[in-house]
Amino acid sequence: MQLRQSMRRAAKMRLALAGASGSGKTYSSLLIAYGMTGDWSKIAVIDSENCSADLYAHLGGYQVLTLDNYSPETYIEAISICEQAGAEVIIIDSISHCWDYLLDYHANLQGNSFANWAKVTPRQNAFIQRILTSSAHIICTMRSKQDYVLSDKNGKMVPEKVGLKAVQRDNVDYEFTAVLDIAMNHKATTSKDRTGLFTGKPEFLITPQVGQAILRWCNLSTNVQPQNPMPYVQHSLTA
Repeated sequence: MQLRQSMRRAAKMRLALAGASGSGKTYSSLLIAYGMTGDWSKIAVIDSENCSADLYAHLGGYQVLTLDNYSPETYIEAISICEQAGAEVIIIDSISHCWDYLLDYHANLQGNSFANWAKVTPRQNAFIQRILTSSAHIICTMRSKQDYVLSDKNGKMVPEKVGLKAVQRDNVDYEFTAVLDIAMNHKATTSKDRTGLFTGKPEFLITPQVGQAILRWCNLSTNVQPQNPMPYVQHSLTA
């Protein structure tokens, strides 16, 4: 154990995108990943969303790994496969299925329900730890529980789908560098942001320029002066 001076090192992004079904989580993740790599072949998608990643194959030749089950161990193995294939950005779409799997597993265990969490928590922790220690940048999507609210559109009150709490373990957002919440209009806001790129900014459309700004932040060192991180937000407001 030794005390040392703080030092800014290059970092790997751990980004979460949360939203209701149809909000554009997969598409937005691909745009961010492309902005970070500039090369579709360096992007891998771990797909638990019924091959939804293939819907955007027209964008470029990214790699897809479709899961046959949603156990934490399967996700952990999938991350290793993507790393070995040379992926620089791994999109896990989505991590909600893993939590649903664990909830079902817990519900079917015999004995004391509280005590049985001791059989679940280590598996969830191992999965999250694998995300945090990956050699690649990681983008995770999370489904949000859905509800409907009445909104005024052209003088008429119409129901509008909104996303609520993300489907994952409570406080999982603590593990991520940033969490973006995507609304049904496909615009993003931030609920957590250690980068400072998005804090206090109005909602914005996700483009590859968002990924470029994230990559610049990741590559900052103590010898590099930070640049204006969000020109794309200003541009989107004036466009």
